[in-house]
Amino acid sequence: MLNSAYPYYLANRAVFANQDLAVTDKFTGEVATRVALADAAAIDAGIAAADAATEAMRRFPAYRRQEVLMHCVSRFTERFEEFALALCIEAGKPIQDARGEVSRLIDTFRVAAEESVRINGEVMNLEISARAKGYSAMWKRVPIGACSFISPFNFPLNLAAHKIAPALAIGCPFVMKPASYTPIGALMIGETLAETDLPQGAFSILPARRDGADLFTTDERLKLLSFTGSPGVGWALKAKAGKKPVVLELGGNAACVVDGDADLEDAVERIVFGAFYQSGQSCISVQRILVHESIYEAFRERFVERVKNLKMGNPRDEDTFIGPVISERDAERLQGWVEDAERQGAAVLCGGRRDGVMMQPTVVENPPRDCDIYAEEAFGPVVVLNRFADFDTALRDINDSKFGLQAGIFTRDLYKAHRAWEELEVGGVVIGDVPSFRVDNMPYGGVKDSGLGREGIRFAIEDMSEIRLMVIRDPQA
Repeated sequence: MLNSAYPYYLANRAVFANQDLAVTDKFTGEVATRVALADAAAIDAGIAAADAATEAMRRFPAYRRQEVLMHCVSRFTERFEEFALALCIEAGKPIQDARGEVSRLIDTFRVAAEESVRINGEVMNLEISARAKGYSAMWKRVPIGACSFISPFNFPLNLAAHKIAPALAIGCPFVMKPASYTPIGALMIGETLAETDLPQGAFSILPARRDGADLFTTDERLKLLSFTGSPGVGWALKAKAGKKPVVLELGGNAACVVDGDADLEDAVERIVFGAFYQSGQSCISVQRILVHESIYEAFRERFVERVKNLKMGNPRDEDTFIGPVISERDAERLQGWVEDAERQGAAVLCGGRRDGVMMQPTVVENPPRDCDIYAEEAFGPVVVLNRFADFDTALRDINDSKFGLQAGIFTRDLYKAHRAWEELEVGGVVIGDVPSFRVDNMPYGGVKDSGLGREGIRFAIEDMSEIRLMVIRDPQA
């Protein structure tokens, strides 16, 4: 169970300022707990504290940063089931998915601990011509300064961790605004960080209403903004961010190609998982499935039968695979998109209806390409199914999207795999598996409307640091 109330964290300290934010159990709709909500004064104080802590964090030795991160690994492991149950309640995440996210949280902090002591630079030869005779150089990475983080509702622990852990590894103080739907995960991370000897002001975790949170974006004391969420919000924040660098992890409309030589049973099994794990609420959830015409009928029959047998229900039940979507408004939107596609000639092979926040796992065949269920991000348990005759045409169909996060290609043809890697306008191409695959040390991010920059600890550290060069002249040379 959740605590009766949670504080926010301001300059490393728990503050029970109020109980203004009600957090609901997403399955029952009942209020599960209450959270302190930060006002503009608290946000300003958190930014001021992070700015003041910049020098102390820069001087905080790498081995001590590693100790902080490993303390988190230890504590997260000890509290594994507690963290999983919190996810299950605040996000409606099926308990098996919740445990998977806690495992990834631990991985993310452990990788950050490893990276914290190997942030290196390079010695450079500058004698590329006679004018540079006697000159040498070296460069290193230094922390960029106070960072602003805004995390989403769908992975309340691990997507917060992908901002917090690299910041601690490089030595950047930060302020974070977690999603109001699901603030508990980030606050539990804050509770653990408060147990450490981080410099005062190193972190603030401040749930806040969107309409009162402009300082997270506009304040010039903040040297980087990292946002994960919807494209509409993300690009608007970038426009308001001023001179600071911006990292955006935004939406997706992930496609998966099943070529004629694929292992049919394996492809069906993996795509059922990739489309419907987390109840489809993942940026890299499979949304568009393109199957070669030679195996299309066999794939469709097996796939639809598996989808019909997915268990919906209480996310706390061990065998539940489909839990609630985040809100009834989103369930209504999904059902409306399916009904609109059906009116335009698509076939609904299974599902398509909702009961409150519970949306049935749904397969839509041959929707028009301009309808929402094909062109936009569904972010729920809905996929579309189409056939193709030519592999290169399938690649062009994948690219015919405003999104470009990841794509999956089931093929045994090495040359086709490389062609997909070369041609697809996405951040990542996964061969022999679904685009929903992610390991937390790999570079992860998208192009087009899917965002800017890359997560994955080493790559996030690059965004949160600057190169500082030193040139040395030898007057005797």
